[in-house]
Order: sequence, then structure tokens, then C-alpha cells
Amino acid sequence: MTVNFPSHLKDKIFEIRYSHDDSVSKILSYFPFSESEKQEIISVLNISIFDGFNSIFTDTVSDEEWGKTKDQIKKKFQDELFDIDNS
Repeated sequence: MTVNFPSHLKDKIFEIRYSHDDSVSKILSYFPFSESEKQEIISVLNISIFDGFNSIFTDTVSDEEWGKTKDQIKKKFQDELFDIDNS
């Protein structure tokens, strides 16, 4: 099952993990989602309860900060992952 999140949410998601029955089991974001974003995701998933939210970083950032720094953050994170793979 592929979930089509709105672009403003998809942009903040690093990874989506699925369970054996193809339902979404975990959503890993760069930074924690706000409560309204979580509710929007739950609505898109069309389920009443979902607690599989995790984030790479614990800091919270505003949409404005995210918009200004997301490309740098994503590139830095990807570069660091590749460095780990090459060690």
C-alpha cells in the first residue's frame, strides 16, 4: 500500500515502514510532527489511532525554519549516512 501524503508532510518524512499486512507501522520524520500534522497524517491513513511516530532529531522547528534549512539538513544527513556505509 502506498500512502499519498500532501507534499508539505511528505517533505518532512524520512522513511515510512510497513507491517506484514501492508499497513503503515512507523513514520520516521526528520523532526517531530506537530499535533495538527499528526492528526492530518492519521486522517490520510484513514485510521483512528496511530502511535508509530518517530523522529531523527528531537528539536522542534517551525515551518519557516524547516523551509529555510530542509535542503541543507537532508543533504547533511544523507552525506553522514553514506560516510557510515563507507567506514
